[in-house]
Amino acid sequence: MQVKFLDLKAVNEPYFPEMLEATRRFLESGWYVLGKEVESFEEEYAAYCGANYCVGVSNGLDALRLILEAYKALGMVREGDEVIVPANTYIASILAITQSGLKPVLVEPHPESYNINPDEVEKQVTSRTRAIMAVHLYGQLADMDRLSAIAERHGLLLIEDAAQAHGAKLHNGGRAGSLGHAAGHSFYPGKNLGALGEGGAVTCMDKELAEAVKALRNYGSHKKYYNLYKGFNMRIDENQAAWLRIRLRGLDRENEHRRMLAGIYDSMLDPALVKRPKVMEYGEHVYHIYAIMHPDRDGLQKYLADKGVSTLIHYPLPPHKQEAYKEWNYMSFPITEEIHNRELSLPISPVHTEEEIKYVASMINSYK
Repeated sequence: MQVKFLDLKAVNEPYFPEMLEATRRFLESGWYVLGKEVESFEEEYAAYCGANYCVGVSNGLDALRLILEAYKALGMVREGDEVIVPANTYIASILAITQSGLKPVLVEPHPESYNINPDEVEKQVTSRTRAIMAVHLYGQLADMDRLSAIAERHGLLLIEDAAQAHGAKLHNGGRAGSLGHAAGHSFYPGKNLGALGEGGAVTCMDKELAEAVKALRNYGSHKKYYNLYKGFNMRIDENQAAWLRIRLRGLDRENEHRRMLAGIYDSMLDPALVKRPKVMEYGEHVYHIYAIMHPDRDGLQKYLADKGVSTLIHYPLPPHKQEAYKEWNYMSFPITEEIHNRELSLPISPVHTEEEIKYVASMINSYK
């Protein structure tokens, strides 16, 4: 059996008729940037997340960057201020901080959730700390109740990197994108809520922040040719917004399918051979990635490839070991480094079948 890691054509195919109709609609409108489709998507996604405001932007990295730049423009953050961020994250989280002239302070993740560890955050708060960036890695929420308490106690901003957690909820009902002061979202095609190209969004509760982000994404302008800030071109296109509106309607159903497939992995994978992802007691997992840990990760990946199973690694190198941040290469984060040495991402998507997942699990169990 051949099992792809992700088949984007198959994921989007059920939506093709609606997408073609949406394409015709925005083409006939004659308005292709920041029009009615963007406005409608912003309203619908804000309501879905439980946020007061949503601002559509160009991608997930730019969403995080715009949040930080908006806080700078509003005088709430200054150049050189510190942002506490997990060492175990995709590099975009770090890039947003350094590109904004701020200082990332890396902390180890919780060894079970792989997300930022509140105990480690508390240890790193200084007089220069202005924000905590909580990354919801692999589709599981960070411990937002504890992080919110830390942020409130120290007067810090709490920013969500929700790029991998569309639809993830706490058991008390709060959803990714409404659990901090602001959140950055990515709609890269492979995400649980994916566009047909690049796309992103900022969600938040505060009108002043939303207005600053809106201006900054559009050259720093609220009114054409009148620039309040030294802004950017970080807008989302009408076509991506139109397609995202369609995909949003199926998100909860697709996330439920992912959870069902994850349940098969959980029930079949031998815990003596692999470490399965643990669902933390405070919330739901949406399984953007089903991440297992294996002591011979590279050998297992090759074995699975020989058996027709495609897998990925998220991620081969943590940010502090990348050439881009060579000034950090001396740093040691043992938990993060162990995750990056052992992590293997298994196929899971809205179009994978139970038969495929059972085959993958059986092949993993057969590797000795």
